[in-house]
Amino acid sequence: MFELKQDHWRGMEESELAKLSLEEFMKLIKARPRRAIQRMLEGKNLKYRKLVMKVRKLKEKNSPKLKQGIKTHVRSAVIIPEWLGLTFLVYNGKEWKKVEITKDKLGHRLGEYAFTVKFEKHAGPGIGATRGSRFVAMK
Repeated sequence: MFELKQDHWRGMEESELAKLSLEEFMKLIKARPRRAIQRMLEGKNLKYRKLVMKVRKLKEKNSPKLKQGIKTHVRSAVIIPEWLGLTFLVYNGKEWKKVEITKDKLGHRLGEYAFTVKFEKHAGPGIGATRGSRFVAMK
């Protein structure tokens, strides 16, 4: 009667995504992140390349840093399938924000999930802020 929603990303399951090479993944994403990955492969974006190599090295060693989170300043790094299930600590200019990589985040940038500006909701104007506030009763 009811079909259960399948958990897919562009028609692929998570186990299939983890096996994708960068070249195969690049065919599935949009132009802008594809070009960023292409520049990394050509060696023009050295910070991104260093981050990819750092993650590969930590995965080979099975380092405890993988569980704590991999610290990075590279907010422009495109999230690739190699990183599925990992946790990154992305610097937002003040503190390290935790970003857990899921299949929904593939093809996006790390900085999209670590906001640099705090969302502040303001209350109404205070006493003396406007001419009309002169008539507001004070507690």
